[in-house]
Amino acid sequence: VSVPTLDRLQRPLRDLRISVIETCNFRCPYCMPEDRYPQDEIGDRAGRLDFDEIERIARAFAQTGVRKLRLTGGEPLLRRGLPELVARLVRIAGIEDLALTTNGSLLARHARALREAGLQRLTISLDTLDPERFHQLSGGRGELRDVLDGIVAAEQAGFGSIKFNCVVQRGENEDDVLALVDQFHGTGHV
Repeated sequence: VSVPTLDRLQRPLRDLRISVIETCNFRCPYCMPEDRYPQDEIGDRAGRLDFDEIERIARAFAQTGVRKLRLTGGEPLLRRGLPELVARLVRIAGIEDLALTTNGSLLARHARALREAGLQRLTISLDTLDPERFHQLSGGRGELRDVLDGIVAAEQAGFGSIKFNCVVQRGENEDDVLALVDQFHGTGHV
């Protein structure tokens, strides 16, 4: 083990990602392509941590110095009762920041409840603003309009600075990057 690796291991862990569900409603070719992740081969409820278990783990990590939690998946908005989990996690002593990463397709339905439960930050994965390309990049399952509606709902719910992730792929969507920058320039979003 090299010295830099040992040094890194000795620093306290401050951020923790918690995957609340392994399933996703998209089949993005770079993440969960249909040919490698057929729907019937993805984990089921029985293998998932329940909210008590997730809370217990988050409390244990908070006691060791974790201050930021990020909820992920699959697509975390597919997890039933997610606002309840958010409300439980924000009450943990020591947790200063609670965020969620989503593809945004279900956000219009859930943004207000998540904000009211105490969710502080959102990250939305968005690879293009071209509706046809978006549909293709989601494995033929997503509609850009749903994500854009989710962004509006999140803003209306009080999420001020939304972070956007974009996976740029040569030959697929590299010409979409400037359109994404232009769309959110001056909005306070990152």
